[in-house]
Amino acid sequence: MDALASIRPAATSWLLRSNIAELVQPFRERLVERRYASKVVRSYTYCLAHFAHWAQRRPGGAIASVERSELFLDRHLANCCCPPEVSRDRGHHHAALTHLRALLHEQDIPITEGRNDIVDEELRHYDDYMRLARGLAPTTRALRLRTLRPFIEQRVSADRTDLLPLTADHLRQFFTEMLQRWSVASAGTLAGALRSYLRYRASHGDAVNHLVSAISRPPNWRLAPLPQTLTAAETTRLLGAFGPGVASARRGYAMVRCLVDLGLRSSEVVGLGLDDIDWKSGTVRLCRNKSRRVDILPLPHSTGSAIASYLQHERPSCASRHLFVRCRAPLEQPIGAATVRRVLLEAFQRCGLPPVRAHALRNTLAERLLDHGGTLKDVADILRHRELNTTMIYAKVNNAALAEVAMRWPGSAS
Repeated sequence: MDALASIRPAATSWLLRSNIAELVQPFRERLVERRYASKVVRSYTYCLAHFAHWAQRRPGGAIASVERSELFLDRHLANCCCPPEVSRDRGHHHAALTHLRALLHEQDIPITEGRNDIVDEELRHYDDYMRLARGLAPTTRALRLRTLRPFIEQRVSADRTDLLPLTADHLRQFFTEMLQRWSVASAGTLAGALRSYLRYRASHGDAVNHLVSAISRPPNWRLAPLPQTLTAAETTRLLGAFGPGVASARRGYAMVRCLVDLGLRSSEVVGLGLDDIDWKSGTVRLCRNKSRRVDILPLPHSTGSAIASYLQHERPSCASRHLFVRCRAPLEQPIGAATVRRVLLEAFQRCGLPPVRAHALRNTLAERLLDHGGTLKDVADILRHRELNTTMIYAKVNNAALAEVAMRWPGSAS
């Protein structure tokens, strides 16, 4: 097989004995099409061979094991005693298996062959319920699936053929255990996931409605803290952190301008497309946002100039219609929200500021609007809040308005 010409005999043997032998050539072609360097293609092929060697004793072989690749990544690699020519780099293995999973999907090859894991089956059905019956976004579904996997695993019978009945004690025990690792704010997410799962079980005829009361929601006063913001000087320092010598400086600067000038969420920056910018009218369209609405925002000159500079001088030539794409292979793939967070973190480190979440830049825009005479309604419109109550927290950073209603300190001059 030509695809294995540069691979050592042991790794070649592992691949040829596996049920993914016929996929090695398409796997390598997929990487080459996405402009991966030859040494990366070779490294990922070794990772594929390593995975095939580990999976050969598992039911369904490598194809069926893809869905439980975390066992290989988290357990096997940490204690790997395979022959020395194999790689043990977790990042490379994760990337290689991501490509394998995508290839299986593209070729309509089922990855559940030979497996009948009760936990995975339950999670698949629950995911279908969230997608088809509730219309939840992929990110929300993925978060709930990760949250509930340990909960469902605790309910598996000894022979792993059935799930034990839901009880109030089981819910309370799991909720208490998770709260030791989750923040108070995140506890609401955990409670919501458990309630959603109970609704799913109720839709299948289980008598679980009485268990909802067993899931408490710890008190969380959302409006208690002050919104985290940057001062004007700090914002200037942040925007100045993309000078010469910074990798993908124009892309990073354009992304941060979208956060600072438009108050976009990280996911909204990622979702921007080339067709969403109307250069003639000076507007930007948001159609991949949290509210699932199509919103039109004015495009400030500073933001438009940053985007134009990125498009003209730095964005790789590719067929993707996403605005921000990867600067390394696979070049045609859009960036993810993690890239926005990483770019922002590195910018804070370069300019010597303590890092804050991307949402702090959204708060900063709200504070700036209020300081320049805007109203809470203006802030709600720019930030695209569904309810004005969501915007009320920004009243706490409107110092000019607060000064007008604050009582004088006792004993001070009137």
